[in-house]
Amino acid sequence: MFPTLSENLGESVESPLVSLHIVVPRSSAGNTVLALSRVHAQFFFSPRLFFWYLCNSPRKNVSKSNALAMTLAPFCGSAAGLLPRNVSRLRVDSKALPSSFLSWLPTSATPRTPEIKHTKRPSLKHPHARAEGREQENVSSLLLRSLASGSVVSLCLSLCTRSPATSLSSFSGVSALNRGYFSRTMATQSSLFDGVQEAPPDPILGLEVAFRADQDPRKVNLGIGAYRTDDGKPYVFRCVRQVEQEMAADPNLYKEYLPIDGLPELKKQTQELLFGEDSSAIAEERICSAQVLSGTGGLRVAGEFLRYFLPHCKTVYMSEPTWPNHPNIFKKAGLEVATYPYWNPATKGVDFENMKKTLESAAPYSVLLLHACAHNPTGVDLNEAQWREIMDLCKRKRLVPMIDNAYQGYASGDLQRDSFSSRLFCNEGNMELFVCQSFAKNMGLYGERIGMLHIVCANAERAKVVLSQVKKIIRPMYSSPPLHGARIVSRVLGDPNMKAAWMSELKELAGRIQSVRSALRNGLEAKQTPGTWRHITEQIGMFSYTGLSREQAERMTKHWHVYMMNNGRISLAGLTQANLPYVVEAIDEVVRAVPAS
Repeated sequence: MFPTLSENLGESVESPLVSLHIVVPRSSAGNTVLALSRVHAQFFFSPRLFFWYLCNSPRKNVSKSNALAMTLAPFCGSAAGLLPRNVSRLRVDSKALPSSFLSWLPTSATPRTPEIKHTKRPSLKHPHARAEGREQENVSSLLLRSLASGSVVSLCLSLCTRSPATSLSSFSGVSALNRGYFSRTMATQSSLFDGVQEAPPDPILGLEVAFRADQDPRKVNLGIGAYRTDDGKPYVFRCVRQVEQEMAADPNLYKEYLPIDGLPELKKQTQELLFGEDSSAIAEERICSAQVLSGTGGLRVAGEFLRYFLPHCKTVYMSEPTWPNHPNIFKKAGLEVATYPYWNPATKGVDFENMKKTLESAAPYSVLLLHACAHNPTGVDLNEAQWREIMDLCKRKRLVPMIDNAYQGYASGDLQRDSFSSRLFCNEGNMELFVCQSFAKNMGLYGERIGMLHIVCANAERAKVVLSQVKKIIRPMYSSPPLHGARIVSRVLGDPNMKAAWMSELKELAGRIQSVRSALRNGLEAKQTPGTWRHITEQIGMFSYTGLSREQAERMTKHWHVYMMNNGRISLAGLTQANLPYVVEAIDEVVRAVPAS
């Protein structure tokens, strides 16, 4: 195309210059100015040549009205991407164009109106809109006056005329651009990111922000999913402190990148912790393991693997309710999300029959996301018999298990008991499955982002191939996992004495959570708070699904300054001997004041 154009275009060619007027409110002015400033370098030259070429094409099958639409569309598209999303569209109306442009359009037809999404229809009634027949010398003054007034912005890309006198070099609006006028305007009135809308706060992490901003001395944070001491302070495991001291004193430790799949010795250590030292899958090297960015990272890498290599596994079933980030992770990986019933509000337990009924109708090779223990947010786990039923259902329906193991040892204080589901599917069921393992909670390494993705395969050859592709997914995502936290976990698990100390300490923390459960239930029952509170002690893990409604939870936060999830979930780690009586009083008042929906 363009060699032909170059051959036919000389210095004296009187080609038409495309004109576009955009009149927008001040709120959108910065976006439009920015759009123009970013594209003017090529727009003041190439679009007019492109238009000229279309109108003079040897094929003679492009009308000037269509050529106009094709020429304006790229610019409007650039502007559209920067305008607010609530602005619907722009119609470049032939009536909005100056008569000098219309004079060389075909007289037998009205130009078709090109339609561009996410921009705005120009207002012809605005006092700064171009009047028909206005002379060229007013264009630049109109442009600069409109910008200076701040009420509107009228952008005239160039004047539509056949006269050589109106060349680009003589257009003072272009000179203004060359002098950096628009650059200065952008610096004071607009940003590249003006079109970005503010996202709503995260339902969990947003509570922490609101809690910190609250100045009420009685405030209590029951939203954060991190352990706290009885003084309400963050907690660092004693064994972790000891390992860090040893590492700090070791002059031979380096800070080089880890391999893509992480610290090599961590693989077998975490496999044995999860599946048992006597697991045949470990002995046969059927487990593909890679260090990932805690549980979230493991789930996301698993989701990407499903997307690219198991396209028939396109739907992920997750419990209703579940951790709020679960749907986000798999949707971002391009997978479909479905739910199965889990919580029965009447019994405040597992809705097992409806759970099975839903999964019976799932398509073959659907992925079944399961919480290994300490279900978040309900705190209600399947018993061993129910786990076996789910395993048999997965085999019969050819469902793919994916276990989120975020709280091993934290639920019951027993690492082996809390890994029952993973060991059942892998060792007894001899199934291929995904397990995402995190050390954020059970070793207190929240900010270190240490986790493992384990994929149990049918044989060692498949595990090797799967690992090669997992590494290819990780490489462009974050390239190499964290080193410091990985060394901590490896040293704790690799030293028998250190591991025993960790297990003992973990049991202490789990025991404190159970004590808090009992104290909360006893306090509510002592006040004869309406309802039954037995479920608090029947649940397990860090969280309690209290049964409070959204309206009751909102009153807890707004009236009592007790921050909790709107679904009624509270983190028991945030309760202390000092604030527990206040929280009991708050729940009692809210239940009496706001009837359950």
